[in-house]
Amino acid sequence: MNKSLESLKNNVKTVLTGKDGLVELIFIAMICEGHLLLEDVPGTGKTMMAKIIAKSIKGTFRRVQFTPDLLPSDITGIKFFNPKLQNFELMMGPVMTNILLADEINRATPRAQSSLLEVMEERQVTIEGETFAIEKPFIVIATQNPIESQGTFTLPEAQMDRFFMQISSGYPSFDEEREMLHLHRLNNPLNQIEPVIEKDAITQLQEQVKATKISASVENYLLEIVRATRSHDWVASGVSPRGTLAFLRAVQAKALINGRGFVVPEDVKAMAFPVLAHRLVLSMEGELQGTKDQVIANVLEHIEVPVEAGAQQQ
Repeated sequence: MNKSLESLKNNVKTVLTGKDGLVELIFIAMICEGHLLLEDVPGTGKTMMAKIIAKSIKGTFRRVQFTPDLLPSDITGIKFFNPKLQNFELMMGPVMTNILLADEINRATPRAQSSLLEVMEERQVTIEGETFAIEKPFIVIATQNPIESQGTFTLPEAQMDRFFMQISSGYPSFDEEREMLHLHRLNNPLNQIEPVIEKDAITQLQEQVKATKISASVENYLLEIVRATRSHDWVASGVSPRGTLAFLRAVQAKALINGRGFVVPEDVKAMAFPVLAHRLVLSMEGELQGTKDQVIANVLEHIEVPVEAGAQQQ
């Protein structure tokens, strides 16, 4: 296992228990320059997880609480008139950071949500016609609660497609929840979190991911999965080409953190759910028949897995 990932997991364990799988997915998103949507029931540690990740990296962190009265300029920044100096000054918004926590993103209006589209896709922000680049690494970690609909605004498909992954962890087990009680009995262990990963280590891994090899057979397997989502009976709109590229990068990262220089079919299957499911738009029949995860499971079940992929790697 990658040493940076191991350090990150150990940091998380001092505050949250039973989150190893979730931490691995977040780490994969970071080294793939992707953004995360954490969707889970209230009180399961979404915001806490984002704070731990941010504190674990020797970079900057900003948090924006999304509310119905939030304006785009509250996120990106604004030019304002300074009466003392009699000129306009630029005040950068919280997007100028390494980790941006967009807490309860679906509580803001579509206008405010759309202010993130440019910065998520192009790593830049435009204010009054002037464009500013965002320092690397940059990742948006957004949270939302799936069971609350009152006073919320559903994220449009275009914005959902810009999230590299959508993940959730659910409730802890009995033993994990007992351990959580012990961790938090005397004080908040989040205050003791120290940075364990250098920013440069993340950017170096981002370059290494691109060099991870994928054989023709595994590449075909990946493409067949993507294309099958577009023709599935329950799906109105399947995975986009942007999703295909994200899928490729995710399986490369999965191989890299497991110490391999090549992708195997198990990497593809492991990353299919978090990378592809949220990009699907179900038809009316699909909404009645099942879920997006069931569509991905059905696709994986019916596509033949290449058996000689490992031996074909160079």
